[in-house]
Amino acid sequence: MGEITELLTLMIPAMVPFLLAAQGTVLSGRAGVFNVSQEGLMVLGAAVGFLVSFKVGSNTVGMAAAFAIAGVFGLVLAYMTTQLRLDQFVVGLALYFAALGAAGLLYREVIGVTMEPPLIPTLEDKPIPLLSDIPFLGEVLFDHDLVVYLAFAISVAIWWFMYKTRSGLAFRSIGENPKAADSLGINVTWARTWSTVVGSGLVGMAGAYLPMVYTGLYTEGMVAGRGWLVIALAFLGGWRPHLVIAGAAFFAGMEVLALRAQVAGIGIPHQFVLMLPYVATLLVMVFAFRWARQPSFLGRNYDRESRLVG
Repeated sequence: MGEITELLTLMIPAMVPFLLAAQGTVLSGRAGVFNVSQEGLMVLGAAVGFLVSFKVGSNTVGMAAAFAIAGVFGLVLAYMTTQLRLDQFVVGLALYFAALGAAGLLYREVIGVTMEPPLIPTLEDKPIPLLSDIPFLGEVLFDHDLVVYLAFAISVAIWWFMYKTRSGLAFRSIGENPKAADSLGINVTWARTWSTVVGSGLVGMAGAYLPMVYTGLYTEGMVAGRGWLVIALAFLGGWRPHLVIAGAAFFAGMEVLALRAQVAGIGIPHQFVLMLPYVATLLVMVFAFRWARQPSFLGRNYDRESRLVG
């Protein structure tokens, strides 16, 4: 029981980067904008969050800065796809490379070359009174840092908005049939714009969480492909916020198991162990794509003037 408790306790914070980034991807995706720049935005969010936290001395400010800079990239994506009607996939890839380059440039300009890399304080656990005292569940669910609680709260809020409000119903209709939504007076351009900005901001926050919770260090490879897994997670969850939570638990569980196997020294090359989460993702996606559905107009632009989509 102790080993299981420890694994589950480690899995909850490991879910946070997947949760934040995937919910951000789902948010814009349900409006029809397919963002593929997650890996780059997470790297940029990690760099900006780390640098601002290091200079200002506040992880909260660093997290907000990561949200803001990724949101700016989201605004660029929204403008180029809703106003200029450029291909969403091509623009997303361009922003991915731009974000990667910006992250490396900012770190070198602010920190430079040092013998000892700078450190920031990692996030402290904030047990929830009374709930953290519950046997087993208290330790697993209610004894983590504040960003963990925020990530789950955001997930619930997005689900509530989409499925329990009239505005959410109208919002979801944009990703299914923007022409019909437009004819009902729904502002398709505005909905796609704000959801892409906010969604991209959440992806940036996901990246900023990595140096703040694990080592207090920033390294260029620390995102380690999570941004690409997030895209798979959105499809695996059928672009539904509540199912994304379950998918994030799966990905985080595989990640924790791989790290535990590597530390345990089970005689398997560590490169193979690190490959396991991605192999598991491929296997799951083979079966998931048979039943998972996506918004009908995902990745397609809408031309309000000619009432054509493409």
